[in-house]
Amino acid sequence: MGTYLNRTPSSAGNRGIWTVSCWIKKANPTHRTVLFGTPGSDNNSTMQFILHQDSGVRFGVNNFNVFTTTNTFVMRDPASWYHLVLSINTSEGSSDNRTKFYINGERFTNFDGNNLNNITNGFQYGWNNTIVHTIGAESTPADYMDGYITNFVNIDGQALGPSSFGETDSTTGEWKPKADLSGLTFGTNGFWQKYESAGNLGLDSSGNSNTYTVNNAGTGAQTVDTASNNFCTLNPLQQTTSVTLSNGNLVATNTANDQGAAGTMAFSAGKWYWEVKLVNKVEVGINLDSNILQLSNDSTLSSNDSNLKQTALVTNSAGGPNDFRFNGSTETVNSTACSDGDILMVAVDADNTKIYYGKNGTWMNSGNPAGGSGELKNFSSGYTAGNFITPTFQNGIGTTASCQFNFGNPPFSISSGNADANGFGNFEYAVPSGYYALCTKNINSYG
Repeated sequence: MGTYLNRTPSSAGNRGIWTVSCWIKKANPTHRTVLFGTPGSDNNSTMQFILHQDSGVRFGVNNFNVFTTTNTFVMRDPASWYHLVLSINTSEGSSDNRTKFYINGERFTNFDGNNLNNITNGFQYGWNNTIVHTIGAESTPADYMDGYITNFVNIDGQALGPSSFGETDSTTGEWKPKADLSGLTFGTNGFWQKYESAGNLGLDSSGNSNTYTVNNAGTGAQTVDTASNNFCTLNPLQQTTSVTLSNGNLVATNTANDQGAAGTMAFSAGKWYWEVKLVNKVEVGINLDSNILQLSNDSTLSSNDSNLKQTALVTNSAGGPNDFRFNGSTETVNSTACSDGDILMVAVDADNTKIYYGKNGTWMNSGNPAGGSGELKNFSSGYTAGNFITPTFQNGIGTTASCQFNFGNPPFSISSGNADANGFGNFEYAVPSGYYALCTKNINSYG
């Protein structure tokens, strides 16, 4: 997408003592991106915090790395949010304490590349200086952030630890963001970006009015997917080789035959709803056997491939009749013809092994998911109770296939906006009563 933020402070703050805290969900583990930084012409002013293509982290100034973690810490889980804190105090007597890095609440010290001694006592970074600051890209711009960011905080003048920004959930034991950071002292160039305003993603909520300029904000730049409530996406670790995922792993495209991808979340109980916008003919459905879903090990998959027990509607973007594929066999169902631009509604009742499809607000086969009638398929004969059910995308046609998944954080424009009964998700059409968006808060309750 190429969305990034930038700002040039009008006055310098504290360049030797500062803290950056943010939560990220990296979409592509092997993609190099600059999380934040400043340009410049010398060691002090040129600074980059990089999410490296080796899945680790690299922090550097101009021509040397302060530290790297590519061999000792990696971010390879595209379904997880990570909390990163960089705490700087160049006035510390020990060089080891001038740069502190924290991951999910814990200090990290096992750097595989460690040049902390290069940060001399009193070192002055370009951060908080009167030069361009960028978030989500290099200053050129280049190396755009491929993933999600939330709660990005800059503290100007204090070196803080992670407990200022996060806390342990008393119920789950998970590290989570603090809901209120208003008690912090942010300093001259400090800011708190919550990304809650779709029309102004760079809005500063600290009270300092240090709002950043938003660049290249296309459709889907803001989502409801946050570290407090993680939503399903497609999984780059569970896809065949010719599938390309983009836009935060919500858009799937490929031009080869027998290709597929699966979601990052699965369920074995409950009732679930999502939407898929058709770009070109595609198979949209669910996988019924979690024990053998290993798409990342396949170059291709066929309709009866043992790695994908798929139950899917096979759409025809030309507007012709659809087929239905059930565990390798094709059958005729009472469905509605589909065309490019249509939005499919998918409702899966795992408790009663039923899958419903709709198009543009109307359920096919006179379906009534809330009432339990008119399902397009009862998949009980192909499902073993207790197995996890996973959303899937597949192309068995041999021509270009593409679609956009909305698990509650849509990559396409929404004209109406509908949430589930818990207030989660943003859908084009009403979520059937008793059905929920695929996100961690719902999975914990119903999945």
